[in-house]
Amino acid sequence: MPYRRTENVVRKLAARHDAILAAARALASEGGMAAVQIAPVAERAGIAAGTVYRYFPSKTELVSALVAALSENEIAALAKAADAAPGPLSALAAAIVSFSARALANRRLAFALIGEPVEADVDAARVAYRRALAGEFERRIQTAIAGGHLPDQDAAVAAPALVGALIEGLIGPLAPAADATKARAAVQALTLLALRALGVVDARARGLVVQTAVPLA
Repeated sequence: MPYRRTENVVRKLAARHDAILAAARALASEGGMAAVQIAPVAERAGIAAGTVYRYFPSKTELVSALVAALSENEIAALAKAADAAPGPLSALAAAIVSFSARALANRRLAFALIGEPVEADVDAARVAYRRALAGEFERRIQTAIAGGHLPDQDAAVAAPALVGALIEGLIGPLAPAADATKARAAVQALTLLALRALGVVDARARGLVVQTAVPLA
């Protein structure tokens, strides 16, 4: 009986932890990382601010946990799309499309997660996500090079450059507005640009973009 009570307590604690992060995610989607404050998160989660502090003693710890959870979800989605592709080049294209489409589907959250100007301690919490994102692209680029599908190049340099181009083209301050009707075209244009930059000849790059399904959400 004591074991069953402990199991129930653990389940409730985990559920409350998830509810806090869900509230933080919703606020970040609406107002960016600046909106992720203890009191608004508590109100959105329907709990007392003191309860949030028991899970996350500071805003920085809350934001760090939020970034870690979002990072895990985004990298998993990118990897799943790439792993379902039939070959190294189509896997790379699928990874680019997955990241791009998901960023445009929730542009405010994507910008908060990776590009929004924030305090130094909050930005430090986001570096791991940018590193993981570049690492996933680097792995796909290396596989394509090893298979003879891309010209020899330094994947460790190309991958972060690719991430930078996607961020600026999709969600950065200079990125054009892309409503639902233009999102597909924007994703395809950036994927084509990325493949060309990595050395895929134009005709083949166009074919890969056409063959890669662009999610609408």
